[in-house]
Amino acid sequence: MFHRRKKEPSSLLPLSESNSDLEMPMPPSHSSSSVRNSTTSFFSFTLSFKSFLLTLSLILNLYLLLSLWAPSFVPLNPIPTPTTTRVSSFTPTTRRHILFAIASSSLSWPRRHPYLRLWYSPNTTRAVAFLDSPPLNNTSSSSSSSSLPPVIISSDTSGFPYTFHGGLRSAIRVARVVKEAVDRNESDVRWFVFGDDDTVFFVENVVKVLSKYDHDQWLYVGGNSESYDQNVKYSFEMAFGGGGFAISHSLGRVLSRVLDSCLKRYGHLYGSDSRIYSCVAELGVGLTHEPGFHQLDMRGNLFGMLAAHPLSPLLSLHHLDVVEPLFPSMSKTQALKYLMAAANVDPARILQQTVCYDQSNSLTFSVSWGFAIQLYQGNELLPDLLSVQKTFVPWKRGSKVDANFMFNTRDYHRDPCKRPSVFFFKSVTSDERGIWSSYARHDVENCFESYPLKQLKQIIVFSTKLEPNIQQMKAPRRQCCNVLPSSNESISIHIRQCGMNELISMRL
Repeated sequence: MFHRRKKEPSSLLPLSESNSDLEMPMPPSHSSSSVRNSTTSFFSFTLSFKSFLLTLSLILNLYLLLSLWAPSFVPLNPIPTPTTTRVSSFTPTTRRHILFAIASSSLSWPRRHPYLRLWYSPNTTRAVAFLDSPPLNNTSSSSSSSSLPPVIISSDTSGFPYTFHGGLRSAIRVARVVKEAVDRNESDVRWFVFGDDDTVFFVENVVKVLSKYDHDQWLYVGGNSESYDQNVKYSFEMAFGGGGFAISHSLGRVLSRVLDSCLKRYGHLYGSDSRIYSCVAELGVGLTHEPGFHQLDMRGNLFGMLAAHPLSPLLSLHHLDVVEPLFPSMSKTQALKYLMAAANVDPARILQQTVCYDQSNSLTFSVSWGFAIQLYQGNELLPDLLSVQKTFVPWKRGSKVDANFMFNTRDYHRDPCKRPSVFFFKSVTSDERGIWSSYARHDVENCFESYPLKQLKQIIVFSTKLEPNIQQMKAPRRQCCNVLPSSNESISIHIRQCGMNELISMRL
């Protein structure tokens, strides 16, 4: 670095150059020549040494200053760090990246496999069903078996302890479905989703929701029970298995290795989901809550809950055997097919609640897309409509059972004539312009209504397909709607995105 410096004064040059090139001849003097040469050499050496020290000091100070001021400089001997290639993390999660593992039994399979046909598609959905023994009526070999997931007979679990009085040992077998599904070592699985044979999944929404998360991290995703008492009894941090839950492939591999040893410590627990939760907790992993998984620990009419669904995609419905059909005058399976028909057209929008106001006629519309529209006379404030009408009863029967739920509730009026008018979903069509869904009036009593409302028979809702990106799903916002000019027998509603400063309220 020194060879690029400019030429410096003689005192900074080497001693030989000072004496031979730059030193002028000295006039004669009475002092001897040796003394003169010795003195000159001494001063030249002294100056040259001081300059060297000064230069060295400047260089050291400059190095220290740059090291403190610019920490981003690469150190002289950097510590090598391992690099990880994660190509899969940068590609979108699809249906083929998710394996559904369904817990069933030889007794329940024949009467519940119609639920699986509602959401399982052999061409696009990866799923397997675990039974204790072959189905009694040999369903798996029938001509319709191609529309059902492959059946796998679970391993023997008689060697594991089960001490819960009055419970079912099958809870251990169902818990081990997690291990047996992972141990299949199927390729390119990012998520394992577990549920029961009476759980109906909305697969596109499951894919979209799980896409929010990094499947290479240890993740345990699910929902609580709707019953406060059930959560108190088991855990607020447990994913209830009937509603379904998801485990990332990275957590699944670890959980598979430790599950059997863990199950031996929890023979005193009741269900399979309690065992999975306990083992996941021992790995130090907590529950990631997703409110779209529905355990449905309730009985009766689900209308109130479905009409005020959370601002989150619908992921699953459970306990469908013990609730009333979702639509009136239909069987349970027919009603679910109706709901699925709407969900197949616009999965993300199904059951999403939109509230809009007709100021000129003083009307309030609460739209649960693909299910029902409630029409109120007058101005109903939005927060009141977001609470759930108690059209159902608690999971446990008895007069002393408390009806405590995990959401805000309001009374469902016993007098049908004092309830809002209800229009149930009837049909849906779509083209490149958008989606039209139709809702027909449901008459229950000969109740008095003002003339315009009494004439109204149908509501048409226009919307475009709801396709939120990942960021919008992390910070969802309810949509707005307008009531369009209509005839006496039909009203049209347009659902759209809300404006930046728009409020969902009646302008008074």
